[in-house]
Amino acid sequence: MYRELKIIIIAFICSVQFLSAQDEKDIGTETVTVVRPYSPAVSDAFKVKSIPNLNDSIVLQKKKIDYSIFSVPVASTFTPAKGKASVVQKAKTEKLYNSFASVSVGNFGNAIADFYTSRDIDRGNKRVDFGLNHHSSRGELEGVLLDNDFYNTKLNASYIQKERDMNWRSDIGFQHQKYNWYGLPEGVFDEATINTINEGQNYFNLEAGAQLKMDESVFEGGEVLYRRFWDAAASGENRFLIKPKFQFPVSTELVTLQVNFDYVGGSFKNASINSSTNTLGITYGQLQFGATPSLAISGEKYTIELGASLVYGMDTELSDSNFYIYPEIRASYRLLDDTVIAYGGVEGGLEQNSYYGFVGENPFVSPTLTILPTDRQYDAFLGVKGQLISNLSYNIRGFYKAENRKPLYKLNPLNSFRDDEKGYYFGNSFEVFYDDIKTIGLFAELNVDINREFTLGVNAELFDYNTETNNPAWNLPDVKGSLFLDYQIGDKWYLGANLFYVGERRDLSAEVVENVLPADFPSTVITLDSFFDANAHVGYHFNEHLSIFAKANNLANNAYQRWANFRVQTFQVLIGASYKFDF
Repeated sequence: MYRELKIIIIAFICSVQFLSAQDEKDIGTETVTVVRPYSPAVSDAFKVKSIPNLNDSIVLQKKKIDYSIFSVPVASTFTPAKGKASVVQKAKTEKLYNSFASVSVGNFGNAIADFYTSRDIDRGNKRVDFGLNHHSSRGELEGVLLDNDFYNTKLNASYIQKERDMNWRSDIGFQHQKYNWYGLPEGVFDEATINTINEGQNYFNLEAGAQLKMDESVFEGGEVLYRRFWDAAASGENRFLIKPKFQFPVSTELVTLQVNFDYVGGSFKNASINSSTNTLGITYGQLQFGATPSLAISGEKYTIELGASLVYGMDTELSDSNFYIYPEIRASYRLLDDTVIAYGGVEGGLEQNSYYGFVGENPFVSPTLTILPTDRQYDAFLGVKGQLISNLSYNIRGFYKAENRKPLYKLNPLNSFRDDEKGYYFGNSFEVFYDDIKTIGLFAELNVDINREFTLGVNAELFDYNTETNNPAWNLPDVKGSLFLDYQIGDKWYLGANLFYVGERRDLSAEVVENVLPADFPSTVITLDSFFDANAHVGYHFNEHLSIFAKANNLANNAYQRWANFRVQTFQVLIGASYKFDF
């Protein structure tokens, strides 16, 4: 062992000396050429076997089981039913009757009657309608020295026909009204003078018209109307109106053209009450021919209607004519779906006034009027509307409009120089006074509709007037408001109410002086107090045919003046019944 160890040590020492000698010797450089490129290979990773070998000393063997099925037939009486969709319960459809009649009576001798019937012909393609409306009162106002009863009856008939490409109807109607100029100034006339006054006035109206509607045609349809209106003071008026309508495509949009031909003319036997003599009557004639083209553009959130109204107006009595151009622009935009909808526009037009229209607004006008059209230069408005919740809607609008020759109702002056057959010249009737007026206004409205059983609405309007003559805007209020509600209580009871408020108005009391201009007549401005009126009704349905109801008007029992010197009836009660049937 010592010998072998010695040899190993000697060999190790010799190797170290050899390597040391190699470090000091320069062995030079050589080029090595790789004949085969390096191609690495990835060996498969070791995978655990999915079914490992069991290395257990005890292995349980599965026992073989032999079995068989023993079937026994069982009688069954079950029969599966076919599936059936669930039916939504519908409300009972109200039966519609073709006839209706209603009658009610109350204090002050008030009586109201309504009748309507409709008859289908040719399976509903043709129909004939008849209607009758009557409202009268014996008056009997406390402290009023003249008769103050009134009477208003309307009778109308219609024929409607439906065809494949068009629908048309024709109408004819007659109306008779009786009123009295009972609004005498207090403390002016003695009993003898009052007993000589013939205060009664009767109005008669006969009209016929037709309407036509076409489908899938450039000519959409139109309407035509003729009206004859006259009174018991030898006054008469004719109105003739034709309004065809066309619609045709231009590029991808539709253009609508509304054409208008309108004539009104008539005469008054008596001269204006501003004249101390009654020698010459009044004749008038106003002719209008107009065309209004418009283009409607709509998108997902907006609608725009662009148009203009071109009107040629002629005074046939004075041979005077003018040409008018009015804007017809309206637009709306949905800011927040149906919650907030902004809208606005500018409109205008030449409005045809008539004796019939003035009587409809104020039946106490005198048969001595001047009839002129109103030049509504522009009516600009801007507002917002929408639904705050599903049953609550609102509307707020501001407007500014300019109107030339706007008709205002003003008391006729007392004219002691006249001896007309009818007694309307005692300061107890109204004339039409034309003025150029600019109006700024604000309108707000709120409506609530709950389950179609309860509806409530309230609105208010504010006005500010600026007249060309620097006179007040006669008989126009600065504020108006109203509230209405209807409530259906179950299937039997129903009730409703309406309230309205009208602010102060101003009028002029004057007296005719010979050889003096009307503007210089001695006069006094009258201020009419504001008034509040409340009305209510309640009714009960006995069955589908018969109902009874009661109405109460002027619940505040306020003898306010709707027009100067014309007081209204105080608290009124009406009780009546209505009946629906097939005739």
